[in-house]
Amino acid sequence: MAHVRKTTHSRKTASGKKTSARRSTARKSPKRATPKRWSQRVTKESDALDLKRGVFTLTSPKRIAASLKRSAEHSTRRKTGAYRSALSMLTFYINRAGKTLPKAQRERLEKAKAELKRAFGRE
Repeated sequence: MAHVRKTTHSRKTASGKKTSARRSTARKSPKRATPKRWSQRVTKESDALDLKRGVFTLTSPKRIAASLKRSAEHSTRRKTGAYRSALSMLTFYINRAGKTLPKAQRERLEKAKAELKRAFGRE
């Protein structure tokens, strides 16, 4: 077991007061800057789907399902079946929106899940 040696150094603050700061001799891993909108990056760069812009804001659950189906069937970026990819993208959007998603839109998207199931003949 490696022993980590800590030393105490005193330093002065802006007001001239001395403070003590503990300093570890163990190396810490460098901090990486995390992207602010990781879910947006996932949507654009992952092997998910090439979605039509604004698909989740459509007013009809049938149109949302049809658009997702079309995108899933034509996408060259997906790794799994078209139905699974489309449903995953819809669920991903609902989950990432969380509590900020308006109730009416959440209900519309939940209905779109059922429509998607029907569109792929999975009832």
